[in-house]
Amino acid sequence: MSQTQITNEIKYKIALSLLNSMLEKGLITLSELKEIDRLNRNSFTPSLAEVYV
Repeated sequence: MSQTQITNEIKYKIALSLLNSMLEKGLITLSELKEIDRLNRNSFTPSLAEVYV
């Protein structure tokens, strides 16, 4: 895995963590989380995305 891929994995994991926190606080809905996560997967192209969910 290249340094760029590792960086993208880390950025995706941070974004997912923030989304989950926002969901727990009621700031976003589950459907919004899923849509934003889909967009994040397109942006960060994480190889391990399925492991994180």
